[in-house]
Amino acid sequence: MKANTGYVYDERYLKHEPGGYHPERPDRLRAIQQRVISSGLIDELVLIQPYEAPLDRITRLHDPDYLERFRLACEKKMRIFQSPDNGICADSYAIALLAVGGVLAACDAVMTGKAHNAFCAVRPPGHHAEHAQAMGFCFFNNIAIGARYLQDKYGLKRIAILDWDVHHGNGTQHLFETDPTVFYISLHQDPFTCYPGTGRQSEQGKGAGLGFTLNFPLPRGSGDKTYLKTIQEGVIPALVAFHPDFLMISSGFDAHADDPLAHMELSRDGYAHMGRLMAAFAQEHCNSRIITVLEGGYNLEVLQECVEDHLRILQGISDS
Repeated sequence: MKANTGYVYDERYLKHEPGGYHPERPDRLRAIQQRVISSGLIDELVLIQPYEAPLDRITRLHDPDYLERFRLACEKKMRIFQSPDNGICADSYAIALLAVGGVLAACDAVMTGKAHNAFCAVRPPGHHAEHAQAMGFCFFNNIAIGARYLQDKYGLKRIAILDWDVHHGNGTQHLFETDPTVFYISLHQDPFTCYPGTGRQSEQGKGAGLGFTLNFPLPRGSGDKTYLKTIQEGVIPALVAFHPDFLMISSGFDAHADDPLAHMELSRDGYAHMGRLMAAFAQEHCNSRIITVLEGGYNLEVLQECVEDHLRILQGISDS
């Protein structure tokens, strides 16, 4: 019996326009939605309606003045906010709130039993966004805000976030590096050869959070064998020791060999194998509770294939 897998998508996500030649373009989500429809998956998924996240959810992790600066930049129809990578338009602030709200709606769906698990096809992405800094196409840290929401609203004690985007999630690490209740694990291209230049093995958290950040910087050109060995021998034992109540995945599909923004060699099969390993972990250790949030991935065909595979893997998690 297939799991009730939730799917977050909204055409309004296409309204965020970072610029004509920007890699993080609306066509990314158009491609995913086209595949979800053409594959027939749309009829099998629990469709989850996102909403604009309330500001008090955003300010749980982001500086209120930062939110206001972002809002005003969009209101004034500026084209860039804080970083040349962070193109914006008049709608970007509202759509960034909607991206967070998509993850919150997925959390509600899973925690109330509407869905067993969920995939969030949201944009703009979030894992580079720090407390008061937009970076790397990201404005609000969608997955981090979702993790704190699960703790605040549903009383969960321990949240694990696995980030396999090819770029290190400096924002998620930054927001939780002193927090022992959120375990952040990242597999990414070596920071000496890849943006944003963070995520060394020596970065393990601070203060009470020391030991609850785990980075696996992988050599340029790493492929399926290296990734899967790292998951099996590094990630899963660390997660088992942490005993998370809920697993969240920051899923960038930009470590694929055909992605234009990085230099790794993961295949479609490699991504699917990683997904199956993490689904099995969630089923055994997290009461099958898992939410995946889209981050990077800039080859449209790769996005279509890998998201379809991942949705089918989530459907295969039995309710425990």
